[in-house]
Amino acid sequence: MTVQRIALGQGYTISRVLRGGWQLAGGHGEVEPARAIAEMSAFLDAGITTFDCADIYTGVEEMIGNFRATLPAADRDRLQVHTKFVPDLSALATLDFAYVERIIDRSRARLRMDRLDLVQFHWWDYAIPGFDRAAAHLAELQRRGAIRLVGGTNFDTPSTRAMMEAGVSIASMQVQYSLLDRRPAGALSALCAETGMRLLCYGTVAGGFLSARWLGQPAPAEPLANRSLVKYRLIIEEFGGWDAFQALLRVLDAIAQKHGVSVTAVATRWVLDQPHVAGAIVGARYADHLPGTLATFGFALDAADHPALDAMLSAHPGPPGDTYTLERDRTGVHGRIMKYELNRG
Repeated sequence: MTVQRIALGQGYTISRVLRGGWQLAGGHGEVEPARAIAEMSAFLDAGITTFDCADIYTGVEEMIGNFRATLPAADRDRLQVHTKFVPDLSALATLDFAYVERIIDRSRARLRMDRLDLVQFHWWDYAIPGFDRAAAHLAELQRRGAIRLVGGTNFDTPSTRAMMEAGVSIASMQVQYSLLDRRPAGALSALCAETGMRLLCYGTVAGGFLSARWLGQPAPAEPLANRSLVKYRLIIEEFGGWDAFQALLRVLDAIAQKHGVSVTAVATRWVLDQPHVAGAIVGARYADHLPGTLATFGFALDAADHPALDAMLSAHPGPPGDTYTLERDRTGVHGRIMKYELNRG
């Protein structure tokens, strides 16, 4: 399969499926770092040349940096690495340029990169002023050559616009986007149409819930195995509950069987087909599921598939509001599962 590519900035193209790094941070089960690093080559060789990670994913920037060190120069040039800048909640009130520069320099050292390809910025609490200044600090580091492109992570539409109006060029916004959660299709997509910003999407298969293994199964008993399953189980409830989710899986399974692909491939293809979406981030510890991921590029949703999905989605609009609004309420069920102090090390 030929992996589709798309421009994210002038002279900068990425693979439309990105290899996600969250599962390498240890929260989804034991990780074998040597195996994970060795199998990164399979993604690169298959055409998935863009890797996504974060400063707060424990050990993941170092793993990708160690992988880069094994590559000949030509292959290092083919690999794009996107990371994040996620200052701790307790640091927001006093955040200054020195703090931002220190974290960015740490990511550069971990990844063994002179210039970071894309830094995606997150701010935990809009009630604490300063996210526009922090974005301006990233823009200054961009001007100095430490960062190629500046993006955001989980900003809502007004805050994204505010950063743009402060003079920061936001190339992309990383957001949760799936058949279960279509919040980015509203105001944020309209801002993309206006400005040319692109969406990079995580949660496209809802932590593995959008797969055939859950078809016909009862709702999982608590406690769930990891925080990712907890997060997306809550999204299923926002979608309409387990019965509505099972109805969606039945529709997806019929489409998948018709095209000879997996339910996850159909769910990923749907996200990639949405307006202003540049890429879908698919998490992986190893390369076991790589063939199924590549199948995303071997078929197209047709004129019969879209009405079947549209009917289901019309009946179940999913979580309300702008992107990440529910998750910002630290007293609510979505916000209580977040970890806000992961950058101290």
